[in-house]
Amino acid sequence: MMHEVTFAGFGGQGVLLAGRLLAYAGMLAGKEVSWFPAYGPEMRGGTASCSTIIADGEIGSPIVTKPTALVVMNAPSLDKFEAAVRPGGVLIINSSLIERQSTRTDIQVYYVPMNEIATECGNIRFLNMIALGALAGATEIVDKSFLQKVLEKQFGSKPGVAEANMDAATRGAQCVAKQAAN
Repeated sequence: MMHEVTFAGFGGQGVLLAGRLLAYAGMLAGKEVSWFPAYGPEMRGGTASCSTIIADGEIGSPIVTKPTALVVMNAPSLDKFEAAVRPGGVLIINSSLIERQSTRTDIQVYYVPMNEIATECGNIRFLNMIALGALAGATEIVDKSFLQKVLEKQFGSKPGVAEANMDAATRGAQCVAKQAAN
């Protein structure tokens, strides 16, 4: 089993952190992992993306050209990466910022209103956790228990922060589950 995931969006949306946390969760699950960030010099507000690979065996290269899953947080990222998703793969779209529909019919597409869900959670900075939860809900990349452990390790020193992040991730997964049931 090998999952190759690309997260993409504007700098400041937390796409690099989401990819890093996914890699960490895979590591806790006993898998081989790779995390490869890419961002423009602008950082916040510029484009950012990262590739995360989680595999049962050795990973030959950290570069992902044909992801099995793609999470896009803005329209330019959808335009840039949509065609690269492998047939049979998963595409998760932040429908709060992306108005157009996917043109692909050979992949599973989920539309998640991440900005609205983040606002309901009380903080727009939860976008990446919602995206991560949606990805976990749409695929079998990592078990929810490993995400919980990662969030506790990442945010455990701040009271309530790990729980709030896990709640946001759970809401992302629930949004995907509702769409899959229809």
